[in-house]
Amino acid sequence: MSTALVLLTIGLALFVAGSWVALNIRGAAASLERRAAANAELAMHARGELGPPRRVASAGFYRFIGTVIALCGIVFTLGGLLESL
Repeated sequence: MSTALVLLTIGLALFVAGSWVALNIRGAAASLERRAAANAELAMHARGELGPPRRVASAGFYRFIGTVIALCGIVFTLGGLLESL
């Protein structure tokens, strides 16, 4: 399998996944925020702490990370296109 094909595949997958979260399509970033809060609450209950869980990350943080991943996907895709020339 050529390097260009691998870079194009990984780049497009990163771009789609990152932009899905960055643009908050179908509430992806909000879902990640709720999931992190639920996991933090479960971890606190497992330790025996019954107080409110601390906030791990906001939806804005997940959207920022999604933007970074989408930009990395563009770089990988361009690298794959340049490799195929």
